[in-house]
Amino acid sequence: MKKLYQMPENKVQSRWISLENKTGEKGAGGKANFGRKGSACTNLAAGETLVLADLKGSGTIRRIWITISERDAQATRGLKIEMFWDGASRPAAQGPIGDFFCHSQGRMLRFENACFSSPEARTFNCTIPMPFKESAKLQLVNESEKEITVFFDINCTLDEIHDGQMLYFHSYWRRENPTKTREDMAILPKISGKGRFLGCNLGVKINEQMNNFWWGEGEVKAYLDGDDEYPTLCGTGTEDYIGTGWGQGLFVNRFQGNHFIDAEDGKQVDDSTFAKAYGFYRFHIPDPVYFYEDIKVVIQVMGGAYYSALLECMDKNPGIKLMKAGDGTRYYTREELEARPEHAEVLERFDDYTATAYWYMDKPQNELPEIADVSERIKDLA
Repeated sequence: MKKLYQMPENKVQSRWISLENKTGEKGAGGKANFGRKGSACTNLAAGETLVLADLKGSGTIRRIWITISERDAQATRGLKIEMFWDGASRPAAQGPIGDFFCHSQGRMLRFENACFSSPEARTFNCTIPMPFKESAKLQLVNESEKEITVFFDINCTLDEIHDGQMLYFHSYWRRENPTKTREDMAILPKISGKGRFLGCNLGVKINEQMNNFWWGEGEVKAYLDGDDEYPTLCGTGTEDYIGTGWGQGLFVNRFQGNHFIDAEDGKQVDDSTFAKAYGFYRFHIPDPVYFYEDIKVVIQVMGGAYYSALLECMDKNPGIKLMKAGDGTRYYTREELEARPEHAEVLERFDDYTATAYWYMDKPQNELPEIADVSERIKDLA
């Protein structure tokens, strides 16, 4: 990337794509209403698609800014953003607008990190560079049940010369509600190609049956280039992955953070009851994760508890089976828990997880299926 005070070798063009200049044509901005803010926004009806940018030639998307009139879960999970590169028929990036822009659980958050921001919890900003060689198309699909007013601004540079090492931006959203016991939640399902895993925006809604003990012992694992049963990269715990430890409070850093906790005081409610939901992120910018053949990234769904808490869980939920960490065949018995109530161990859990993965790859499209239907995206959200 050029230094701030240097010009590019070739004549790169700067463009702002918005409803005031839909194509970015030179000298064609702000013509509506005699140049007096005549076309700042549009209404997007339920079921309609709004093309944000349709660019030809080479270039790079530098910044995306969007704001919408409705910002509840129906809108932030019902509006889907899609990105297509170089004439591909399938999107390289697809996800609910809220989750893609690093918000969480259908809520709008006030935050800023290295890739996304929302200064007053009313907007969607992304500054991840997204290069293309032949064309770029960005669009919003309104899969909610209501009309939504949309403002947007896509800032890009055109007529750039990209070399053979250029990678395309990709993103994918998924949810498991609930997860399956002892089956790791796939942050990024296995894909083939060469590239770099950029990071993820994760969310968890705590299973009410298990809300009296810690949920975040799961390790993040990255399977690289033919890894089979065991991965090459393996972390040590959920809060460890985002740079904290011994719990997970509210914080926002450039490359890691826990920017959403659904609790009255923004922290654990008390020593035995934990918050209802969490939203957290990690970006591998200072610590690149490269792959050359394939990659899969997962997070274990595991918790930690004193035996006394597991007894309480059994009392509240007659018939529940609590699986020990291990080979998947062993479960806790009341007798062993009563014998050592002050003992603590990690164990398997099942919760409601969402994940938005971000990565660069050498192909303009990936083999992942269309994201879940809007009914599944908004299920159980306020």
